[in-house]
Amino acid sequence: MIFPDYMETKKVYHIISIIDLNKTLEFGIKYDDKNTYRSNYYKFHDYIDQYKGEKIPEWVIRKKAIFASLNFAKDHMFHSHTALLGIKIDTEKCWIANENLANEVYEPFILHNLNEYKKAKEYLSRKGSEMLRKYWSTSCSFNDNLKIRLDKMEKFDAEVLIFHDIKPSDIEVLYIISDHRMMTKDEWKEHFFSNNKSD
Repeated sequence: MIFPDYMETKKVYHIISIIDLNKTLEFGIKYDDKNTYRSNYYKFHDYIDQYKGEKIPEWVIRKKAIFASLNFAKDHMFHSHTALLGIKIDTEKCWIANENLANEVYEPFILHNLNEYKKAKEYLSRKGSEMLRKYWSTSCSFNDNLKIRLDKMEKFDAEVLIFHDIKPSDIEVLYIISDHRMMTKDEWKEHFFSNNKSD
């Protein structure tokens, strides 16, 4: 893993486009503060919410969550031109679920309305619905996860659903990721600030 365990760091990790970095550092993070939220993600999150079982608390609403990760594998492929943030959370207002199960459904959900891919509807109604029921049935509160550690299980890619706004004071820029480099904030400054002299 890239980072030490949560019990040591007391941080989870959130990735944003560098385009949103200034606004994020000034105003913090809200679940719906990105332009792409309504256009790209709201319907998908709402679809997953429809599969919640009765044991899931009412306050756990995926379409109203900020998403973060507990950690990343050392070989994780990050998107270019993003910032990796460490954030502090209120653990009483967070939930843990297996992102792998949600990811399996994302592409069929997005593409099934295109004629060439319309057979993906069958996948959604059978295998997809099974995965989304499992997504919720294998989820738990953040604090319960600290006891049972689902995130340590093989094939459980723990995503953190955060149900409160993140204040600017609870955000730290850890890395800036470009096409070929993953640099800490200080390494980024060293590279771009000290190499600005002409030859």
